[in-house]
Amino acid sequence: MEQIGKFLLIVGVVLMGLGLLLMLGGRIPWLGKLPGDFLIQKKNFTFYFPLATSILLSIVLTLIFWILGRK
Repeated sequence: MEQIGKFLLIVGVVLMGLGLLLMLGGRIPWLGKLPGDFLIQKKNFTFYFPLATSILLSIVLTLIFWILGRK
């Protein structure tokens, strides 16, 4: 039971962090507009691929989970 409790607690913290990121995402001006984020616009076609933002988010989440995993 203790393992399930820890797992649910970690999932809750991650979801809370994701919720905060979504709420504040529009207020962080550089998020999604980093060099390396691709935006291709044609007449009636838009393609957006946030490569640099995805890499940065992956690094941050990796560090968070690594720190949580050490405890």
